[in-house]
Amino acid sequence: MKRRVRQYSLVMGVCLVLFAGSLPVYHLFGTGWAVAMCVVASFLPPVAVTLGNLGDPDDPSDRDNRYGPNAD
Repeated sequence: MKRRVRQYSLVMGVCLVLFAGSLPVYHLFGTGWAVAMCVVASFLPPVAVTLGNLGDPDDPSDRDNRYGPNAD
């Protein structure tokens, strides 16, 4: 479970940094770079949710999956 939380937190942290960093980038480099950062950041939450919901095959206590090697 720790691996899933760590991956989710890392991807969402990158998402927040991209969104928050787009304002200074807008003032320093222009609109194109800021919009590009926001577009990339908008695709990261679904990726984070997918990574957070994947089961860990190496963790025997991770049995909340319906299918896969740890299915009951």
